[in-house]
This record gives sequence, C-alpha cells and structure tokens, in this order.
Amino acid sequence: MEERYLNAGRAAEELGVSLATLYAYVSRGMVRSEAVEGKRRNRRYRAEDVRRLKERKRRRRDPDGVVEDALHWGTPVLESGITLIEGGGLYYKGRNVVALAEERRIEEVAALVWTGDETVAPELFPSGPSGPSRRVLTVVESVAGLSPVEVWQVILPVAAAEDPAAYDLRPGAVTRTGARILRLMTDVVVGSSPQWVSGTLQRGWRPEDPGAAELLDTALVFCVDHELPVSTFAARCVASSEATPYAVVLAGLAALGGVKHGGEIELVEAFLREVEAAGDARAVISGRLRRGERIPGFGHSLYPEGDPRGAGLLRLTAGAYPESVAVALSATVAEEMLQVMGERPTVDFALATVARTLELPQGAAVALFALGRTVGWIGHAIEQYRSASLIRPRARYTGEQPRQIPDER
Repeated sequence: MEERYLNAGRAAEELGVSLATLYAYVSRGMVRSEAVEGKRRNRRYRAEDVRRLKERKRRRRDPDGVVEDALHWGTPVLESGITLIEGGGLYYKGRNVVALAEERRIEEVAALVWTGDETVAPELFPSGPSGPSRRVLTVVESVAGLSPVEVWQVILPVAAAEDPAAYDLRPGAVTRTGARILRLMTDVVVGSSPQWVSGTLQRGWRPEDPGAAELLDTALVFCVDHELPVSTFAARCVASSEATPYAVVLAGLAALGGVKHGGEIELVEAFLREVEAAGDARAVISGRLRRGERIPGFGHSLYPEGDPRGAGLLRLTAGAYPESVAVALSATVAEEMLQVMGERPTVDFALATVARTLELPQGAAVALFALGRTVGWIGHAIEQYRSASLIRPRARYTGEQPRQIPDER
C-alpha cells in the first residue's frame, strides 16, 4: 500500500533537493505538511504532493516520455472531479463508494455525479409511466437474441434521432438527457416499468425475488466510474467533439465490449463454469497456471491490497444470499487464489458472482457494468462539455520518411 506521509529526509530525497528547498516548497504551498502528534517539532509531508511535484519535474525533463507513459497506467492526462482513488479506497465526489453502494440508489448516485446533489434524483428521474417509442420497440423486436450491450448499440442511434433536446449541451440539459438514456437502456432490456432502475431490472430478471433489487442497485453503484479506463477516455474524446450524450454512451459501449475491459466479466464467467464442472478450484487454477493462462477477475494495478468494489460487492452478495451455491463457489475460488497467487477478486469477479447468484440471463453481468458505467460516462461528458476543449493528442511518427524529389534542372 502506498505511503500517505513521508518524513522530511525521505521527502527531500524523493525530490532530490535539500531540506531548505523542501521547506521552501512547503511555504509556497507546493507540498502540504502537518505536525506529528505528540512531537511538536516534527512534521510529516504528504506523499501525494511529493509524487506530484516529482512528476512535474520529470515532465519538464522528458515531455515525450511522459506522454507515452501517461497512456499506460501512468500520469493523469485529464482533470476530473468525479472519482478519487487513494489509499486503497474509491470515492465519488469525495464520498466513499462502499458506503454509497449500501445507502444510495443508482439514481441518487447519478444525481450526485452529475450535479453534486443527490437530493435532486426525483426531479431527474420522475416516477410515472415511461417507455421507448414505437419505432425503438420495432427495432428491439428485430434484434431479438442479441446481448443487452449489442441491443443498446443498435437502438441508441434510433432513439437519438427522436430526441432533439439531446443537442442541448448545457449541464442541466445533459443531466436530463442522461436520465432519459439510462431509463431507455433499462426499459429495452427488461421491459418498461415506472419503478426505479433496479426495481425495473428486478421485475424483468428476477420477478419472484423483490429483495434482488437492492443487490442489483448495489452492483450498479460500484460500477459508476473509475477514473479514465479505455471506455471513459473514449467517451470523453467523443464529448470533446461536442457530439450528443447518445454518441458519448455509444463510444463507451464500443470500448467496453473488448476482452480487456467489460469482456473480462465473460472470461470470469467461463472460468467459474470450469471450476464448477471440475469440482476442484485449486486444480483448475493450477492447470491454467501450468498452461501459461491468466486467471481472470483477480488482481488490480490500482489496488495492491485488493479492489474495494470486488470485496464490497462480494460481502453484500454473501450477506443477502448466505445459502447460495454460487456464493460458496466464489468464496472457495477467492480463498484458493489468495493462497496460491496472493491475489484478491476484482469487481469483474463480483459481478459474475452476482449474476450466478441471482441466476440472471446471459449477458446480464456485463449489462449491469455498462448501465452503471453509463452514469459515469454522462458525468464525464458534462465535465468535457463545460471545458469546451477538444481532445486532440499528437502521434510520434515511426514510419518511412518522405523521399526527396530529385532536382531535374
């Protein structure tokens, strides 16, 4: 786990400066410090600030290298006020996500992410009858058999053509468009309902189990945002061109479908089926390792001590369905992975467990991820529209150099 504080000597050493220079940085507000409890003359320094200042110096020395590293789990490339990942924890707008998932509906979290005020959720998502247009329903009927994500990729352009208000890119208008998109995506997958999103999903997927709505809501909240994974970066790029929120969500869905992103969940589901069939988690894990195969759903680069989303969602699933065979299987697999590889489950593993526990239809786990993340994509779109800047990086050319045209004079 990364240190949160450094003593003066360590901080100065990290920055490659003298103590006097470190104190000058503190006086200028570049590095925050605070007194150590019980030691009046000792102070500790925020490691985050030291790292940020160190990175700033590196950028000045090697700007080309910084740009390249930034695209591979490195330097932040965009500013955002939505999500903070720090000290092994995850926060939306400064609120702990584990607590939000237990206490708030997805609509309230959407209102928080989009406006900063969760109490406006009833205004954004009014109760009452709603539903797709006849044209959208006709398209849905024509693509029966596709996965939920594939259905959304087909119907969103149709719905966008019927929604002229989507071209209004002012923040308040985008929040209303985002609410319409989220409701539409829910309705076309499980059928229209005046319920909240999780209630609609529960009635469509698990009608005999009203309690499932709470777990579905929890899963959605855990999936809302995670800084700038490929789908969110794609969504922000599209938003920077001032395309509509429908196009933003389509961009996110396109990237989400890759096996290195949302497709990881399907790999987890296949892995769990393999373990279930074999009846021996350790044997399956060992066999995969011997063949040089990766174990999906475990270990996350941003969480050395374990993904809090995975841990939180698995804990809540086990609490809601303590007798579930699917929960028991996942717990066994997680225990074996911790012993064999020292790795803990990610949110992908937890989503697959939720789908198995609730016996949801094929593709539902990825659909939950996409629905939750749609809230985040809209939030990033609002930020990008407000900035009015175009995301347009340059490429470093590595191809053949232009040929010189001979002088024929």
